[in-house]
Amino acid sequence: MSHLEGHRTERIGWLRAAVMGANDGIVSTSSIVVGVAASHATQHNILVAGAAGLVAGAMSMAAGEYVSVSSQSDTENADMAREREELATQYDLERAELAEIYVKRGVERSVAVQVADQLMEHDAIGAHARDELGIIELLRANPLQAALASAAAFFCGGVLPVLLTQFTPVATLPRLVIITSLVSLALTGWLAARVGGAPQVTGIFRVTFWGALAMALTYGVGSLVGATAG
Repeated sequence: MSHLEGHRTERIGWLRAAVMGANDGIVSTSSIVVGVAASHATQHNILVAGAAGLVAGAMSMAAGEYVSVSSQSDTENADMAREREELATQYDLERAELAEIYVKRGVERSVAVQVADQLMEHDAIGAHARDELGIIELLRANPLQAALASAAAFFCGGVLPVLLTQFTPVATLPRLVIITSLVSLALTGWLAARVGGAPQVTGIFRVTFWGALAMALTYGVGSLVGATAG
């Protein structure tokens, strides 16, 4: 009877991008709205700034994730190509190298040699990718998946402050945006920790602290610029 296990590491490719996107969407868009509102701008100008920041941020996150993950993938593919060439031209040396890796991990040399031989016969490139290069197929992120997850999460995280701008008086807008954003950040931190199996209190504190700091600084800059302009 086979025993199938579900591991949280299977989610790491898209989870990292989604959490980063949602966190940035909330913090960036809320900070823009709060900062512009603190400068005594009109409700229309605040809305335009928030909406522009929302769209620009989502596209920036998508492009950044795609380029970043693609660069990682290119590096991994280059290493794999080099490994294939070495297996084709230096098979015995590669087998000895693989056995030595297992010896350093605590396997008896005679056993390590047998394991290396069997793995090389079964899937030589797979064994070297995993144990020599540290490339694990399970953890390899898809560039397009990461880009879409990050952009969608950014938009979902940042859309609430923009909507509040449309329906909230300017006088109370910064306070309401800060409160709702901190609650949203806390929920994001809790959800990310729960899905990833990490400590939930730590996850909540981490995202709310930096979000609060970002909004406080932006509010201060907006107030200063507004006072200077006035």
